[in-house]
Amino acid sequence: MSDAVFFFGLGAVLVILVLVLRRRFADFSGQSADDYVEEHPQFDMRAHLDGQMSCDGVIFGPLGRVTSTFEADFDISWEGHVCTMKEQFRYNDGSTQDREWRIELDGSGGFDALAEDVPGKGRGEVAGNAVLFNYPIKLPEDAGGYTLNAFDCMYLTKNGTIVNRSQFRKFGFRVAELVATIRKKDTE
Repeated sequence: MSDAVFFFGLGAVLVILVLVLRRRFADFSGQSADDYVEEHPQFDMRAHLDGQMSCDGVIFGPLGRVTSTFEADFDISWEGHVCTMKEQFRYNDGSTQDREWRIELDGSGGFDALAEDVPGKGRGEVAGNAVLFNYPIKLPEDAGGYTLNAFDCMYLTKNGTIVNRSQFRKFGFRVAELVATIRKKDTE
């Protein structure tokens, strides 16, 4: 093996290693619940995600440019440790989307979540002022019908507004990102 091939291979391995380490420790998806345990105010899903809520958001495409904006209304109710969250989205192109989540708290800070466009189930964790949530999501057929891996984080602010940031990946590559605010309707 020539020196050029060896150093090229070594360089490629180092680049891959740096990218993996960056994604794990210095990227949005590298967050863990442990990063937020001491943060305040404490996010109580039953208190902060309850009743009638409004959402406004922006969706970014794979090149980081805005591809869509939306408004949504949430109707959230709890029976003990089980939540039903009905979402009605209105996009800037005139299209609409309805989704209904069923969320079940497990008593240890974690939860499972199901929705019609979520194959299998999602798993999340509440820690400090944050909720971190991973789930697969199947896009509608008119959007390709692909299944993406979603990493969804919600952060509670002192005034009760929730800031939501989500990244959607296919084969490990970010294909979309969402940023939104969620707030109780009675505080608008």
